[in-house]
Parts: sequence; C-alpha cells; structure tokens
Amino acid sequence: MHDETRDSALHVSLPEGQPILRMVPKSSDTNHAGDIFGGWIMSQVDIAGTIPAIRRARGRVATVAVNSFVFKQPVLVGDLVSFYADIVRIGRTSIAVAVAVYAQRGVREGGEEICIKVTEAELTYVAIDENRRPRVVPEV
Repeated sequence: MHDETRDSALHVSLPEGQPILRMVPKSSDTNHAGDIFGGWIMSQVDIAGTIPAIRRARGRVATVAVNSFVFKQPVLVGDLVSFYADIVRIGRTSIAVAVAVYAQRGVREGGEEICIKVTEAELTYVAIDENRRPRVVPEV
C-alpha cells in the first residue's frame, strides 16, 4: 500500500449534508499492524446503516445481509471517521442501505487536513415486528 497522505488522487471532499455517524477510533481499536481493526469499521457501518433503515421502517430492523464491503484505505488512530448512509432499495419487508466512510486526518500531526474515502458497503435490513418476524415496510 502506498502513502495516501502524498497521493492527491486519493483526496476527496466529504459528501453534502451531515454524516449519519461520526467517530474517532482509539488505540484499543487497532489490529496487530496498528491500523484500525476491520471489525470495528464493520460494526460502525452496521450501526450507521441501521439508522436510516429504522427511520424508513418506522420501527425495529435486523441486519440480514452484507451485500458488499470494500476496504479502500486504512483507518488510523485519531482519524475523524464520518459515515454517510443512504437507502438504495426498498422491498416488501427489506431495506438496502449504502454506507460510505471517509477519514479526515493530518491536523493532529500539525499538517494539512486531508479527506480519504476509506470504505464502501451495502447492507440489507429487514423490518421486524415485536416477535422478531418480518413485517411489511410501511408506505411513505
């Protein structure tokens, strides 16, 4: 992997609007190589994807599938990590959500802040009732 802080082709801007979730990972979230553990990112992506799914379903949902998950660049300790989530499909009982993850870094080292897209994912949630059985997603 090359040094993304020097590769301006990787630098992007944050999407319009507010992120659904924003976190700063800490040293206890790292893997053996010192990068943020992929499982930590996956967990936060699932939380971020759940938020629009719950709102659209008007109630409880359960994660039923990870349709795609791509780690594009590493996340580092101290990065400001922003999660953007958008509904991409609504089925009878299911809701698919795309989650894009961006890391902002550099300021804590006294340098210029850069923004890098670090992860893309799509997850499917199913609306469930009080008995944890699938239910129809309500009309808008």
